[in-house]
Amino acid sequence: MDEVKAKRREELYAMLGELPGRGRAVGGKLVGEEELGWGIVERWLLDLNGVEGVPAIFFRPRGEGRFPAVVYCHAHGGRYHMGKEEVLAGTPYMAGPWGEELVREGYAVLAIDHWAFGERSHHSESDTFKLMLWEGRVMWGMMVYDTLKAIDWLGTRSDVDMSRIATVGMSMGSTMAFWAAALDERVKVCVDICCLTDFQALIEAEHLKGHGIYYFVPGLLKKFTCGEINGLISPRAHLGLAGELDALTPVAGLDRINAEVAEVYEEAGVGERWKLSVYPVAHQETAEMRVEGMGWLKRWL
Repeated sequence: MDEVKAKRREELYAMLGELPGRGRAVGGKLVGEEELGWGIVERWLLDLNGVEGVPAIFFRPRGEGRFPAVVYCHAHGGRYHMGKEEVLAGTPYMAGPWGEELVREGYAVLAIDHWAFGERSHHSESDTFKLMLWEGRVMWGMMVYDTLKAIDWLGTRSDVDMSRIATVGMSMGSTMAFWAAALDERVKVCVDICCLTDFQALIEAEHLKGHGIYYFVPGLLKKFTCGEINGLISPRAHLGLAGELDALTPVAGLDRINAEVAEVYEEAGVGERWKLSVYPVAHQETAEMRVEGMGWLKRWL
């Protein structure tokens, strides 16, 4: 089974276009540091992809030690100016920012700006997608690549416990959280919020327009369902949080994904490590969802 999953991970990764070398060295320059009441905030310009620098925020609790770390994946929402700053400021559709809450619970946190967002929004999403397509690249592939290399960068720090890495995100960040976990076994826990989208259900609902152009990977439907991607996370812990009124996650699709992924976890003998919780909301993280997400991290990380 492990060999089958490894091969499927290779297939999934190969669909992401022409990427920089997976083994290229990573680095970074510290550009600022601030001590807040709840922890230390470091600002970095990371060298992850060799094409352009990646602005990042790293939070850590006070004191010494090796902390479990959460890779926080920011949302889209048309908020191109926001990017990584979401982890500090939150968004109108979230139950407050995640950063401070995580640090207060003892986690280190890393958030990066993805292509066309935050300090990297000098080119639009549309222009970035089109240029990358001409170059043989896939925008989503380059975004995923940066996330995987950001995990590499965490491994260069003496204050991060690399045996306890999680991915967390909402909306676009939800998709990033589970793709990164599917592709990288160093991710031990995944919490995805409001974007566990079954591709066929989205097509049937005629709502492809709900996703930005970044989302679309050439040929993906020929080889993978969303459930199959998420099944690659097994046997590691994975919590999906969804809204039954969310047009991006049709309920029929959530049911399909739940059935596919639950079967994989049951076959591995770890059924308790997968859970899909569906709330009576639309594309929104509620306080109850936040409590469940934080509880999942505490339980498994």
